[in-house]
Amino acid sequence: MITAARLKTRTVKDLAAMAKKKRVPGWHAMRKDELIKALVKHAKNQAARGAKRGKATGPEAAARSPNGKSDTKRRRRDRPRKRSLSPHAERRLREIKSKMATSKDLAIKSVAQGNGCTKDRLVVMVRDPYWLHAYWELTRSSIDRARAAMGQHWHGARPVLRLNEVTRNGTTSTATRIVRDIDIHGGVNNWYVDVQDPPNSYQLEIGYLAACGKFYSVARSNLVSTPQASSGDSFDHNWSEVAKDFDRIYAMSGGYEERESNHELKEIFEERLRRPMGDPMATQFGLGATTGDKREELNVEIDTELIVHGVTDPGAHVTLRGEPIHLRPDGTFAVRFNLPDRRHVLPVVASSSDGVEQRTIVLAVDRNTKVMEPVIRDLGE
Repeated sequence: MITAARLKTRTVKDLAAMAKKKRVPGWHAMRKDELIKALVKHAKNQAARGAKRGKATGPEAAARSPNGKSDTKRRRRDRPRKRSLSPHAERRLREIKSKMATSKDLAIKSVAQGNGCTKDRLVVMVRDPYWLHAYWELTRSSIDRARAAMGQHWHGARPVLRLNEVTRNGTTSTATRIVRDIDIHGGVNNWYVDVQDPPNSYQLEIGYLAACGKFYSVARSNLVSTPQASSGDSFDHNWSEVAKDFDRIYAMSGGYEERESNHELKEIFEERLRRPMGDPMATQFGLGATTGDKREELNVEIDTELIVHGVTDPGAHVTLRGEPIHLRPDGTFAVRFNLPDRRHVLPVVASSSDGVEQRTIVLAVDRNTKVMEPVIRDLGE
């Protein structure tokens, strides 16, 4: 307990510091005797408030009910019991659980019921330098094995596509690096995967990833390599159907390379397109193209198109050779036109939406086509 006698032994500076710490009003203008009185009064008020709290919460003041039970026990008894869910809420809960189970189930219904497929397979195709297309068929037994293998981790596991980057160390050895895990869901059997930094080699795995980081792989894909970004891909090409450009997609996906993992890619293409996949000379032109038994003069015509593409502010105004260019919502644009044999000077002018700033980029492109003399080989040699 603070007393006036104790405080008189302190300096004015110490008393002022104590008053400041205890937030005594007006301490900075008080003299020593005033500081002592204020601190003593403050201490008495604090003691009185503490005594009141002790009476309200102390064991001697615990209220007893007529039957001898304390208020605490009575409050516990009087707490409202948890009510059971209404029929509507229970039905809604069952629907949510059913949707969660369906979203986790990667087995395609047709495969699970039996459509001639008795194995799991994951096939990846290259769509362009920045996109891969994954297609899978998984059986019911494989999903059941995954559930059993993951045990207690199955409840919190989620279906994913694991994107692996594959680099070659020498001619035979390879190194694999996990790029990322892509969340997927049941009810579908294909997925588009965006990749970066072409050219590069990738392999996908499909499976389940637990919250603790444990991953169970159900199937692994073929190895694919993306092409250079400047390989002349058409910006307005329609990728909606693989059949419209199957040879190019099959080649970029590694179909014509002699890899052990490419047999599933070949099977998928042959099943979906209903045509043999193999040597382009034999599958497209027949055996006569390779034997050369009957030969006619070869006619070849070559033409060239130029694609000018770029990006600017979505609200800008862009012209190419004085003609306006249509901008996409994100500000990107692409223009393609025929490129005859000569030098082409292409000014690209971009103006800001308010017309204050204007920038010009001039492209100079030369086309010089030379037709070489034909080479006739003697097939009898």
